[in-house]
Amino acid sequence: MILVERLAVKSCILRSVGYDAAQKNMEIEFSSGLVFQYAGVPAKIYADLMSSDSVGKYFSEKVRNRFRARKIGA
Repeated sequence: MILVERLAVKSCILRSVGYDAAQKNMEIEFSSGLVFQYAGVPAKIYADLMSSDSVGKYFSEKVRNRFRARKIGA
């Protein structure tokens, strides 16, 4: 169940990332194929993640374990 369009990212742990600004939901597809949706993510976090030199590191430091996550695919 894909809820938002995701963009491919260069990362060892992440494959693609998408964002629904109206709902403040961020979808992340991991290299394993698993897809998680993170709730309540501010637009700035998404923008900073997408422009980060290390998308995986930014995700680990600023998103993982900071926002409610639920598995939605694979």
